[in-house]
Amino acid sequence: MKSKFYKILTAFIVSLTIIISSADLCYAEGAYSWYTKRAADNRQPALDKRLSVIEKYNTAWIDSRYGDENGEKVLYLTFDFGYENGNTERILNTLRDKNVHASFFVLSHPITHETGLIKRMFEEGHAVCNHTCSHKNMANCTDKTEFYSELSGLEELCKSKTGYDLDRYYRPPEGSFSELNLKHATEMGYKTVFWSFAYADWDNDNQPPREAAMKKILDNTHNGAIILLHPNSDTNADILGDLIDCWRENGYEFKTVRELD
Repeated sequence: MKSKFYKILTAFIVSLTIIISSADLCYAEGAYSWYTKRAADNRQPALDKRLSVIEKYNTAWIDSRYGDENGEKVLYLTFDFGYENGNTERILNTLRDKNVHASFFVLSHPITHETGLIKRMFEEGHAVCNHTCSHKNMANCTDKTEFYSELSGLEELCKSKTGYDLDRYYRPPEGSFSELNLKHATEMGYKTVFWSFAYADWDNDNQPPREAAMKKILDNTHNGAIILLHPNSDTNADILGDLIDCWRENGYEFKTVRELD
C-alpha cells in the first residue's frame, strides 16, 4: 500500500515539475528588443502594443504620473556604465556641481577596475543599479539559475568591492529581454527599467557633434522621461552641464529611479 502511495506521489511531483517547466518555456518563447517611437512637440511617446508584456511585471520605461498636461515636470537621468573612457569622472563632477542625482546601471568590469568611481556614485547620492555581470543577451537566458547568477553575482561583487548594496533596479543589456526575464527579475525583487529616450552616443569612434546631440536630446525631452546616456561618450561629457541648465530653464527637476516606486 505504501509502495503504491509513493509511486502516485512521485508521479504527481514529476507531472507538476513538467507543468512548471513548460510554463517557463512559454514565457521564454518570445525575445523582445526594447525601443520607443519618438513623439513630436516634446510629448510623451506611446508604448508599442508589441511591448505591452512589460505591463504585467514590475517595470518602468516612463513615469506616467507626470503626463504631458502635468504642471510638475520631472526627468530621470540614467547612465549605462560598462567601461571607463576618461569621461565618467567628468560626468560625476558635472552632476555634483549642478546638484543633480542620477542613476547608473553598472557591469562587473567597472566595479572591479573602477571601484573608486563606483564608491563615489554611492557616496554622492546616485542610484547604483544592476546591468548584469557580463552584458550578455538576456533574451537568450532561459535558465533560472543562470539569470539569477547574472544579477546576484553583481550584487555580491559590488558589496565585496565597495561595501555598498546595489539598488534593486535592473536594466537588460541593449534592451534585449524575454517575458521570462521580467518574471525572474520581479521574483528577485527588482524593477526592470527601460527608457523613453536614447540616442547613438555609445560609439567612441563615431561621436555625434555637440550641437546636433544637444538639439536631438532637447527636441525629444518630455515629461516623465527616463533618459538613457552612456558615460563613455565625449559628447555627453561635453554637453551635460548645458543640458542640465536648459532642462532647468524649462522647469524640469531631476529624480533617480528610486522615486519610480
